[in-house]
Amino acid sequence: MDFEFTPEQLEFVKDVEQFLDDNYDPEVFDVTRENMAQIVDTPPRRKFMAKLGEKGWLGITWPKEYGGQDGDGVYEYLLNEALAARGGPQIGKGVGIIGKTIISHGSDKLKAEFLPKILKNEVEFAVGYSEPNAGSDAASMQLKATRDGDGWRLNGQKTWTTSAHFADWYWVGARTDQDAPKHHGISLFLVPMDHPGITVKGIWTMGDERTNEVYLDDVFVPDDYVVGELNKGFQYISEALDIERFTLFTYSPTKQRLDLLTEYVKDATRDGEPMKDDSQVRAQIANLHTEDEVARCLGLKFVAAANAGGAPPTSEASEYKLFTTEYSRRLANASMDLAGPGGQLRVHTEDAPMVGRSESTYRYTVIDTIGGGSSEIQKNILARRKLGLPKNF
Repeated sequence: MDFEFTPEQLEFVKDVEQFLDDNYDPEVFDVTRENMAQIVDTPPRRKFMAKLGEKGWLGITWPKEYGGQDGDGVYEYLLNEALAARGGPQIGKGVGIIGKTIISHGSDKLKAEFLPKILKNEVEFAVGYSEPNAGSDAASMQLKATRDGDGWRLNGQKTWTTSAHFADWYWVGARTDQDAPKHHGISLFLVPMDHPGITVKGIWTMGDERTNEVYLDDVFVPDDYVVGELNKGFQYISEALDIERFTLFTYSPTKQRLDLLTEYVKDATRDGEPMKDDSQVRAQIANLHTEDEVARCLGLKFVAAANAGGAPPTSEASEYKLFTTEYSRRLANASMDLAGPGGQLRVHTEDAPMVGRSESTYRYTVIDTIGGGSSEIQKNILARRKLGLPKNF
């Protein structure tokens, strides 16, 4: 594959960068929020994303019949990387997980109701897969959906629903067939978050970000808001997770942190000696730069596989997610080690090494290895789908 971008693609990047310069707002852009910077959780961020919609950049890869551009995924990749480099919100679950699933499997009613709103950023979604006893293993979810006339009653609990406190709609999986094997019998529903049977309780993470527990008590959902076919929800979730594992974890912020560490090492001293002259430090920085290039290439490999069509690039998504998030964590650990005691000072402390960035990323990057399917889950996927190993090896 060709790792260089075409003149047209580079011109698109220039347009995006100019747009970001023209629309800079400190309430929208914050690189110190790390991966959580991508969520559209405030009115200024929603307004900014609506401007992206006006540019036609929220549906680049969607079919034209649904308001998209039928464009290559590389443009979506370049846009997300540019947004992430500024610490801005990104084209995430609305365009990807929800929008592309509705396009592939949703009814005409769901397409007509939600797709135009997604393209204009007039709606925000929360995704409800994880439960107290079903984290990365979405197939183990037990939220119960019981048939009731022309709809369903949902009862149970979800957890780690990051956007539940500001979202308009809940994209939630529930078990519609209690007797089916765990990978079957799950269906997807769309539920308004202001439903009186929904209760949201905040959970604060070690990265100073809010996620949520969500309780559903006798929540009625009409048949019109079942996504696709009954009992095929896990298949839809699996397809969408390949998109999530890639789009959730952008490369640009990690490269920024590596550059920040490299510049720090150039000028820092340890016991009166330049740190850059320490052979162990030099080897550590060299390894980190090598791994950074691997992460970049794995991202482009996913984009190339997605553009090739055919089956979703499941293995490539897991390769990228596993390597990139674990590398990001190793980079955070190295930044803390090389910064010394000063690395423990909180982010935005001006006289701290790297302005305290190492401390915040040390906390955030632990979360990244779990969200979108933990590292252990990614290894299992690669063992089965890439290496052909049996489930019980």
